[in-house]
Amino acid sequence: MPIEELIKTAVILGVVVGALAPVITWIERKQSAMMQDRIGANRADIAGITVLGLLHPLADVVKLFTKEDFIPQGANRVMHTIAPLIAALPAIIAYGVIPFGGVYMFGDYELSLAVADPDWGILYIFAIASIATYGTVLGGWSSNNNWSLLGAMRASAQMISYEVTMGLSIVGILMVFQTLSLVTIGVEQDTTMRVFGFVDRLFGVPLPAFLDWVRIPAWGIFYQPLAFVMFLACMMAENKRPPFDMPEGESEIIAGFFLEYSGMRFGLFYMSEFIQVVVIAGLMTALFLGGWTIPYLSTETIIGGVGSVFGTGFATGLCILLHFGSFMIKVLVMIWLQMALRWTLPRFRYDQVMDLCWKMILPLSIVNILVTGAVMLAARS
Repeated sequence: MPIEELIKTAVILGVVVGALAPVITWIERKQSAMMQDRIGANRADIAGITVLGLLHPLADVVKLFTKEDFIPQGANRVMHTIAPLIAALPAIIAYGVIPFGGVYMFGDYELSLAVADPDWGILYIFAIASIATYGTVLGGWSSNNNWSLLGAMRASAQMISYEVTMGLSIVGILMVFQTLSLVTIGVEQDTTMRVFGFVDRLFGVPLPAFLDWVRIPAWGIFYQPLAFVMFLACMMAENKRPPFDMPEGESEIIAGFFLEYSGMRFGLFYMSEFIQVVVIAGLMTALFLGGWTIPYLSTETIIGGVGSVFGTGFATGLCILLHFGSFMIKVLVMIWLQMALRWTLPRFRYDQVMDLCWKMILPLSIVNILVTGAVMLAARS
């Protein structure tokens, strides 16, 4: 593997797995505490220093590593051991095609801030995400526990069902940008669009000149607001996070598919959900929030403006930092939104989870595809 890919892979592992995922456990505790008028995590300390409770993720890791790790009697030892890995690895691997910046030129050298940019990047994420279902199912089945098996059956039905609607819900955004490459989608959003442009495109009515200045960022959320809501709901259901956490329903099946897990193997199941929270935030950012782009400041504008004073090389380096910061801010906003929904909505009943998928999101996604196609045809005529 070239050194460039190694560096970008290290950034992903460091930011997503090493930094954001553990900190999200603190964010979840603190955000829920604020919403419930509590203080939240603030006990773990080193020499009396608590750092606002940020030492709690470290304390969690130490606890999980030191707890007894056992395999229940009658369990399939091989499957019971590898199931957490199958559940956690796809979440990490999926970030390989999510760009945290654009494509930049340093003289003749081209730098892309994505580990890989295949033409079928979206399909890659869907394919990798589906593998996590096997980890969940194997974890519940191999434990030789009826409650774990029931949780695994719930999880498999829920995850397979929402994979269908998850794919259909973003067909509209793919039609708009006409590509499956996440890098290309990000580049397409690095511009603005006229708010009233549909008037002359659809109805042929010329607009006054001053209305041409009324523009908004050409982000996917403005082209496809319904798809944004549907895709976020599908991704959260695929991750089995509240309010879609029926596979882990403590009130009915004790703890679901990971009931018989302890120690760091339980920690892998636990952390895989938080890693997927970051993946969801990154994917929503790339598809709907402009990716790394900065509103009303295109890459050409930044490099051209700064480069005229400090040189193109310095301007390109500054642009990379600004774009990476923009991407991370949007990711944090999406993480906050997922946590807010997690602590706002009550857990759905199992029939409600399935009805939402097959009776609401699926028909809406098909209607969204038809409407998007009709509008695109009308705009071209």
